[in-house]
Amino acid sequence: MDYLQLIETMSPELYQRLVRAVEVGKWPDGRVLSPEQREHALQAIIAWGERHLEEADRVGYVPKKESAVQQCDTDTVAPVRWQD
Repeated sequence: MDYLQLIETMSPELYQRLVRAVEVGKWPDGRVLSPEQREHALQAIIAWGERHLEEADRVGYVPKKESAVQQCDTDTVAPVRWQD
């Protein structure tokens, strides 16, 4: 089974267990995750989320801020005037 097939067949329950393991740094049985296990688990979490979750529900999602132009009320802003 290749990596993509593994991600496709991973259940939501397994996904949640991986997320929890990375959050606390331990497997459900109490064993500590090695750095390599943490890296592989994070890659699996990200890949599974890309395929099965909406963008806002994915691990690490940060909503985009409104641009300064959208936040600005153009009726109350005075134009800039250059002076010599």
